[in-house]
Amino acid sequence: MHTDTLTPGNAPTAEELLGAALHAEVVRHFAELPDAPDTAAVTYQVRECLRYLYLVSRHPDRLGGLFLPVEQDIDEIWHYLILQTREYRELCEQRLPGGHFIHHRSISYDAYQADPGRETAAEEALRWIPLYTAAFGPFDADALPHWTVVRFLHDQLGLSLAEISDVDAVAGTPA
Repeated sequence: MHTDTLTPGNAPTAEELLGAALHAEVVRHFAELPDAPDTAAVTYQVRECLRYLYLVSRHPDRLGGLFLPVEQDIDEIWHYLILQTREYRELCEQRLPGGHFIHHRSISYDAYQADPGRETAAEEALRWIPLYTAAFGPFDADALPHWTVVRFLHDQLGLSLAEISDVDAVAGTPA
């Protein structure tokens, strides 16, 4: 799966990255939890988790160690994948573009925000947007609920998904 060139929207799908069996297992597990959303919504949660991992793998120099910019549901899927140790190692080392194991370290938002400060936290959150759109194309309505900064820009600042997808020009962040 390692690729050096990428045009928007041609990154592998979650099912391609996980394989059909593990993808179905993860979706089924989270869809069967009490108060779970429907299977379609869980499928999008899994998609966004894999997109997050893809970006971390592809851009460790730019994204490594940054605060997790996704909602708790995505983090829980990542935890589940980590517990499938053999499959998770294969995903990281053989299917994701960076070819290296992606470690997980939990830190509270308050602890994170106290360390770098608000401006750095905002810049780091915005850093994800152009990398996401370069790999997967513009944000869509199914991605919106899962990316904290995208949801904030949309719900609180009234930006459209198209405006958010073009935030690299607004934020001055190189794409």
